[in-house]
Amino acid sequence: MTPFFKALGWSDYFSDQITSEDTVKLAPLRLTEVRRNRVIGLTPENTRVELALSGDMVATDLAVGDFALYSGERLEQVLERKSVISRKAAGHSAQAQLIAANIDTLFIVTSCNADFNEARLERYVALAIEAETRPVIVMTKADMPLGDPADYVARAKAISDRVEALAINSKARDDIDRLSQWCQSGQTVALVGSSGVGKSTIGRTLTGEDLLTADIREDDAKGRHTTTARSMHLMHAGGWMVDTPGMRELALHDAAAGIATLFEDITDLISDCKFSDCQHKTEPGCAIRAALDNGTLDQHRLERWQKLRDEDVENTDTIATAKERGRKFSKMQRTAFKAKRMRRGDFD
Repeated sequence: MTPFFKALGWSDYFSDQITSEDTVKLAPLRLTEVRRNRVIGLTPENTRVELALSGDMVATDLAVGDFALYSGERLEQVLERKSVISRKAAGHSAQAQLIAANIDTLFIVTSCNADFNEARLERYVALAIEAETRPVIVMTKADMPLGDPADYVARAKAISDRVEALAINSKARDDIDRLSQWCQSGQTVALVGSSGVGKSTIGRTLTGEDLLTADIREDDAKGRHTTTARSMHLMHAGGWMVDTPGMRELALHDAAAGIATLFEDITDLISDCKFSDCQHKTEPGCAIRAALDNGTLDQHRLERWQKLRDEDVENTDTIATAKERGRKFSKMQRTAFKAKRMRRGDFD
């Protein structure tokens, strides 16, 4: 494979999925933009191609960062992902929404002031762990903090031993350079976080492009949805960044493993409960209640775990139910269409 494609993130993980027959008929690329019914990608020769979707492919099943195979002017196959970041779609939609694929590091951006919120950060960290992506909490405004920046770093690291955390001045190049260890050739990063914490400044400094500056609505008061365009951009250090406009809401789904890992202290306690169906309320032999009583478990942490767990269960069930309903409707349509053809005597 070409040096450019390796720098784009290609590895044996993806080449091992391609058969000798595939190499005769198909060529690889990485998706840098996903539109309604077309995609844009980069080939191993650093050629930008725009492709239509083949067969029953739909754009909602594709993500920026996917490695895929194409033939001519059509996208034919998406390769298995190393990682994928997704959420429940914003608003009332009972759908999962893919954010980005094959991400190595998720920069979770907050700031050294009132924006810092453990509950929100835990949500992002659970998402990263579930996606098998490295979570790095980046706290901006270290040059004008509300308190000691070191305290914010300590609080961020306390969220999980899987978390890297650092406080920076997003307008200082030397500080931004501290992120470069995750931005090297072959690496892909994504930025998430609240509005106004410096994501656009970080993105602009890392890539030299204006990113993440648009305030994109995903649904308005009348329930209408707008499209959020995500895309990949080359960073100065040689890696690639996926910008994520419109990530103001983050509703978890299908993230049970990420939540369990993030709150592994609680998960371990649950395994010590006397009853396997313990609700951690008044049951005898409840290890959770005992930990609360002796002060080894914080009540607020327990409540945050319960909130994320319940949200994840509800959203996962809602999306699964909607998918099943859609499958049944599609089957009904096919059956009705077949019956109509038979009535017409069209058996070809």
